[in-house]
Amino acid sequence: MEKETCFHCGLDVPANLNLPIVLDNEQHHACCAGCQAVAQSIINAGLGSYYRRRTAEAQQAILPPQEVLDQIKLYDLPEVQAEFVTRRSEHEREAVLMLSGITCAACIWLIEQRLLRLKGVLRADINYSTERARVTWDSSQTELSAILRCIRDTGYQATPYDAEKVEVHAQKERKQALVRLWIAGLSMMQVMMYVVPTYLYGDEIETPFLWLLHWASMVLTLPVMLFSAVPFYKGAWRDWKNRRAGMDTPVAIAIVTAFAASCYALFSGQEHGIYFDSISMFVFLLLGGRYLEQMARRKAAGAAERLIKLVPAFCHLLPDYPNNEPVQEAVVAKLQANDVLLVKPGEVIPVDGEIVSGSTTVNEAMLTGESMPIAKSTGAWVTAGTLNHDSPICVRTAQVGGNTRLAHIVRLLDRALAQKPRMVAVADRYASWFVATLLILAVLVFSVWAYLAGSERALWVTVSLLVATCPCALSLATPAALAAASGHLASKGVLISSGHSLETLAQVNDVVFDKTGTLTEGRLTVSSVIIAAPDADKNTLCAVARALEAQSEHPAAQAILRLPEKNHLTVTAEQYIQRAGYGIRADITLNGKTAVWAIGRANYVAEIAGKLPPELADIAHSGSVVYLGNEQGFQAAFLLADTIKDGAAALLSRLKQAGVQRHLLSGDREVAVADLSAQLQLDHYRAEASPEDKLRYVGDLQRLGHKVLMVGDGINDAPVLAQADVSVAVAEGADAARDGSDVVLLNKDIGTVSVLLNTARRTRNIIRENLLWATAYNAIAVPLAAFGHVTPWLAALGMSLSSLLVLLNALRLLK
Repeated sequence: MEKETCFHCGLDVPANLNLPIVLDNEQHHACCAGCQAVAQSIINAGLGSYYRRRTAEAQQAILPPQEVLDQIKLYDLPEVQAEFVTRRSEHEREAVLMLSGITCAACIWLIEQRLLRLKGVLRADINYSTERARVTWDSSQTELSAILRCIRDTGYQATPYDAEKVEVHAQKERKQALVRLWIAGLSMMQVMMYVVPTYLYGDEIETPFLWLLHWASMVLTLPVMLFSAVPFYKGAWRDWKNRRAGMDTPVAIAIVTAFAASCYALFSGQEHGIYFDSISMFVFLLLGGRYLEQMARRKAAGAAERLIKLVPAFCHLLPDYPNNEPVQEAVVAKLQANDVLLVKPGEVIPVDGEIVSGSTTVNEAMLTGESMPIAKSTGAWVTAGTLNHDSPICVRTAQVGGNTRLAHIVRLLDRALAQKPRMVAVADRYASWFVATLLILAVLVFSVWAYLAGSERALWVTVSLLVATCPCALSLATPAALAAASGHLASKGVLISSGHSLETLAQVNDVVFDKTGTLTEGRLTVSSVIIAAPDADKNTLCAVARALEAQSEHPAAQAILRLPEKNHLTVTAEQYIQRAGYGIRADITLNGKTAVWAIGRANYVAEIAGKLPPELADIAHSGSVVYLGNEQGFQAAFLLADTIKDGAAALLSRLKQAGVQRHLLSGDREVAVADLSAQLQLDHYRAEASPEDKLRYVGDLQRLGHKVLMVGDGINDAPVLAQADVSVAVAEGADAARDGSDVVLLNKDIGTVSVLLNTARRTRNIIRENLLWATAYNAIAVPLAAFGHVTPWLAALGMSLSSLLVLLNALRLLK
């Protein structure tokens, strides 16, 4: 039975999937929820005529240009953009687009430059490994359709990112690449079968049969020229239209020139100068190298794709929970907050939410790198993309789709992959200039050889030069290594969210740690409450403290919020004023009376409470102390206890062995910070540091020429994380800290920081090796080819092996 195709995009509709699209009271089917939503939005907006015209012309292989433009224009509809466009501000928009037609790193540079010259485009970052573009624009100056048309006019295709369609497109490209490679390989073998006898026994073969072999070679080379080599022609044509020299330019010139010269020799009856075998071998080796490169890129940069695919498309919905529990199959993309789902053992949890029934263990290795399943019971939080192990559970949806933690991680990873480190940008520019210089050199070489040995010899020397020196290896050297390193770290629970991170991490010689939640567990507990006011009630003071800390994410605040409620007092707080790193004050209403209270550091509370009383000033406690007071004076002190994280001591020992200076920078009390510094044998520490003090401390190190890595977790760490040369936010840190960091640890193992630094240094070494090899290869290949010591087939082999060697060296980082 013939498969039904999607009414919107034309892909096959999966069996047993019913996602209707209604047009003119007639029902059609969609292949996914995204296509259904987009198509129905277009129809509901009164633009159903697009589908009527398109359906009537569905037999045409290519849409008329105006209809293509009409289709692109539909992406400006707010209903359509809701699926994939992020609104940053009133006019700033951001979208992730998937590209097709990318053949080399030069394509990336070309598209970015064309987009950045478009009025209203603020940023354009394209990742070579994933072929995804992240474009930010001002909607008051340009529209998304203009961006899509710009990319189309440049010679490429761009559509909104859709993981399923990306996979379909990738499979189609792989199949087509294999067919081109297979045809080129078959042609090469057949042509070699005819040509080898002419090389070995040319003088002994009768003339009619010798020319029959030559003609047969030409006929068998035609499929290579007309089909297998088409990607090189397209790439060269794009470069020509955009007035630049890309990597396909010398290849296309070499192929066409060699074939034209061989045909001329064949048609004019010349016995020498027929090299159809070299053409077939050249194209086969190039396509083979490009196919292997494509596979290596997908393997190296597959972290984001694997994360995206973790969330299933369908789920088990419990619409009447808890009154009745009939299970319905539902589309994950259509879930709403507070929907209750049944997640069976062995299924992936599709949303962020809270377990409302059942207990199980959940494997979070795909997000954090931690292999041991974690016990979860009623009230526990679960994350989209994690695996339910043991028992069925019911989960109440809190976040779905683009708002889940997994989606946030994917966006950070995608942003990092799209950014270009300085080394990549320099290599791309160098490669572009290298191609232009190569073409000029080819003209000079041809002229000299034509003068010395004739045009026939000059032609083949020039072809060999163009082939041997294509700078593919040079352009691949850096991005291949960075993609492999990012993929490896993602599997270890380390998310690189900034493109320059690995480059800078390799140069770090000072690491600055925050204390609470970074080197310590961060789950503080109140070990004791000291009452300063003689007539104060402990339960009342605890209730006031909880009211003040109700809106804070700081670990100390969370410890106070966990204090038990014994007398259920009604305490209300208004006019919150929070000073990051110091404390919080508010108007507290208690027993009908309103007063200003403050909680936090002693000097902050003293601003309204006056002098610190002796009984609170002389507390002998190595942990943290939080003070509480009002206009009548200091009322209480909360003593907080914490424990050093597993792996912290081992990490600091490895950093010392690597010659890295280790600093502790904390807003906590001198006694607590000094005690922790002594336990961990740190090189330097600074206690009672405000956010401004932290900025100055890191700035002083940078002014001395040090490369500083800052590791922190809290909102008060966000400014200093931004100030440092490179920053790491630990797991379960505040959102502001994670969003402003260059690296995010998804697991709780602080020891992963040493893995990060080690990988960064390995990446730097491999990039240097790749660049050294690519430069040395070109330094050797150019003079050898220019002086006529390299044949066309040997040039093709050398160029392909050079690129492959660079990729294989980069893939060592995956281990």
